[in-house]
Amino acid sequence: MDPKFNDIETRPENSIFSIVFYPDRIYHAQYLNATRSSRYRYYVSEVRNKLDISVIKGMVFLDGAYLCNFLRVEYRASRLVEQAREKNRFVRAKIIGNIKLLTKDPAKTGQTTAQLHYDNWIDAYQVEFWETLESPETKRHDVKVAALMGARGEITRAKALNPGLADLDGIQQVELAFRENDIDEPLGYVIGNPQWDNDYFRSYQVPNTQTPSAPQNTVEVDAYLIDFRRGWFFDDVSKVPPVRYDNAMLEQKSPDFNPAALKNVIEMRWVIQRELGGSIVYFHEVTIPPGCVEGTHRHIGSEELYYIFEGEGVAYMGDGDDPNLTDPAQYPLKSVEIYCIGPRNIRVVPVKPRSVIFTKSGGIHGIRNTGNVPLRFVAFGYHSA
Repeated sequence: MDPKFNDIETRPENSIFSIVFYPDRIYHAQYLNATRSSRYRYYVSEVRNKLDISVIKGMVFLDGAYLCNFLRVEYRASRLVEQAREKNRFVRAKIIGNIKLLTKDPAKTGQTTAQLHYDNWIDAYQVEFWETLESPETKRHDVKVAALMGARGEITRAKALNPGLADLDGIQQVELAFRENDIDEPLGYVIGNPQWDNDYFRSYQVPNTQTPSAPQNTVEVDAYLIDFRRGWFFDDVSKVPPVRYDNAMLEQKSPDFNPAALKNVIEMRWVIQRELGGSIVYFHEVTIPPGCVEGTHRHIGSEELYYIFEGEGVAYMGDGDDPNLTDPAQYPLKSVEIYCIGPRNIRVVPVKPRSVIFTKSGGIHGIRNTGNVPLRFVAFGYHSA
């Protein structure tokens, strides 16, 4: 790597890029494994995050010369810690990760299992896959870095991933799942039932059929998806086929429940789901036909935002959730059946185009179309904890 990048990266006027564009600008030279030796530098071409997972891909340089491509996985293990705690165990210094590269060329797709090591510098488990662990003919690896290399090392090589690593731009997605180590260290006993964090019963919605609430429309997954695609454009979301739901989030004992076929069916156009990074679970468009209702329900550990852009109706919000909704004439008090909870007091709130409903963890919301045209809104759902 050209030494001039050291000067560029440390100039005061460029410090903003280290924060806003990390690590897409210039290159990232701290806290990656080989940087314990000044002979190594990394060029990071892409980084993606999802919850407490980071995946970084790029190139490694030794003594200023290109050495190989790399892929780094970091995992902060908050969910795996909870899983192990339920079994009265701690997650120790090492865990196991399943890593699958999904590539533009299907022939280069590969999958492997690797050990991740806890790193105090980043407070996370991590492993780096390099195309090669061999040094150039005229050089030797620094002893501090060579000590990290090996089949179960912090810097490792996986034959199954090498075709994908050889074409960094061709790596489109990475699927990841994590579990406890086989051996409890330092106690040394075998863990017979290692716990997994594989995105916990995660699923996504696909309009495989237009039959309302059909099980074929729910696709279950057992891995986190990291997507390296850089952008999406939808010229008209109405062209996205909807998934249809019958009596969505309504129990049969609810007075809103309509047993007659196609009498209370709402539609959701699932625009983006697994592709989202961070804690966002979905972005979709919801259509509620005249007279139909989305059942009132509670969010725990997640948040959701509705932006109404067409039609009119009423929303149901938990009494006291928004302390400003106290006027009984404008926001009548009512008791309704809350999905899986039972009757609770709510406020009836009129909604129209440009109305916004924001529901935090513990909050209650539902919505009804009281007009003569479809009520439509966009919804963002995401984890808050």
